Formats: sequence, structure tokens, C-alpha cells
Amino acid sequence: MLIAGNWKMNTDLSDGRTLAENIASGIAEAGSRFDSVEFAVCPPFVHLQAVGTALSDAPVSLGAQDVHREDEGAYTSDVSAPMLTSVGCTYVIVGHSERRQYYDETDGEVNQKARQAREHGLVPIVCVGETLDQRKGGDAEAVVTAQLDGALDGVAVNTADDLVVAYEPVWAIGTGESASPTQAQDMHAVIRTHLRDRYGSEGADDIPLLYGGSMKPHNAADLLSKPDVDGGLIGSASLEAESFLGIAERAATVLG
Repeated sequence: MLIAGNWKMNTDLSDGRTLAENIASGIAEAGSRFDSVEFAVCPPFVHLQAVGTALSDAPVSLGAQDVHREDEGAYTSDVSAPMLTSVGCTYVIVGHSERRQYYDETDGEVNQKARQAREHGLVPIVCVGETLDQRKGGDAEAVVTAQLDGALDGVAVNTADDLVVAYEPVWAIGTGESASPTQAQDMHAVIRTHLRDRYGSEGADDIPLLYGGSMKPHNAADLLSKPDVDGGLIGSASLEAESFLGIAERAATVLG
């Protein structure tokens, strides 16, 4: 079960380093309780190296929040996959709803980024999710599967370790609202079926499907207990080590 933190545009260098150190020490203190839980954190670009250093002795993978579609070039402010791998990144988030909303990112652009990630050995965390209007209109499944088709076109997945999909209902991100465990499971089951159709059951059944959208320690166990919810992409709750590790505690309990 993967518990991944998306720090978004939060923390200065000192705060980011301290947060990483507190996460590392909390995992160490937990001992074997977290053996069944995988961890990743995705800090702002400017903190990647410092956070990676702070986590160097901890079982926590480093991830980035975005990646450019090209290896290099005149793309002011963008960051490439080779840059990310050079500072130790394993994961990269692509297609987050905030990128789609604020930067008009299309499924085609998400696809280019996902391909670029795979070409350089990064695991893309591909985000999909519907708005409240789309859900109320009965279009949630169609929207999510269309996003999957667009993002994954031509993306090779040889093993389940090559891809992560995060379902983040847009109406639940940063709002304090969360999809019910049943709503989350229903959509994750749709995603799982769609991945089986694309990649075959043998690989797709083990691709991690994360739930994102106001997952907190108080609701994590109910969400993570669902059969197709394999972890969480955690936003605000990842900005404090206590709440981030609290979600991991719930994950460990669910796994038994």
C-alpha cells in the first residue's frame, strides 16, 4: 500500500527539511509496524535535493509534482525528467486536476508527460477525476475513463511497478469533503477494469490505485479497507508528519 504526500506549493526550505526529518524519524520509531506500507513524498522542485538528503536513510521514495515533455530546451521555469532522476526522484505526478484547471493541461499533454516519465525510468502517478457538475450529470465514469485513455495512450507498462493511478474527485480536493468509501471503491473498480482491458489482468490487478481528495487519519481506514483502494495521494494532511504518519498507521492496520 502506497502513501504518497503531495506538498504542492507549501513549505520553505527549512520547513521542508524539518518535515522530511520528522517523517523519517516517525517511520524509524514505528519499527516493523510500517513494513507493509510504502512511502513517497513530492515536495516543491526547489526542495527536492534537500528533502532527498533528509530522507536518505528512510524507506521513503522521492517524487516530483510535474515534469516537462522534453528532455531539455528553451522552456523557462520547466523541469525535465533527466533533472528529476539526477536528484533521486522515483515518482512524478502528472495530470493533477490543479494543473488541468489552472494551466489548461489537456489529456494529450498529460500523455506526453507520462511517456516522458517512463522513457526515463520514472513512475508516473497519473491523476484522474471528475468535477461536481460532471458527477451530478451522471458523467463521472465517462470523464475518468476518457482521461485514462488520453493519458495512457502508448504508455508501456511492463510490470505493475511502472504506473500508479490516483483517483482524485475534483470536488473533494482541498474542500474538506471526501468521496464516501463506496463512491471511491466504485470508481476505483471502474479504473481497474479499464486498466485490465488495456494491459491485461496479470499486470493491471497489481497497479496501485490511490485515492486522493481530503484523505485524513479519521477517514483513511474506511477508504483504505476497500479492495481496489491501494493507498492515498495525500495533500494537506501530508504537511504535518503526525497526520501523514497517522494515515500510514491506518494503512498498516488495514493490512493486518
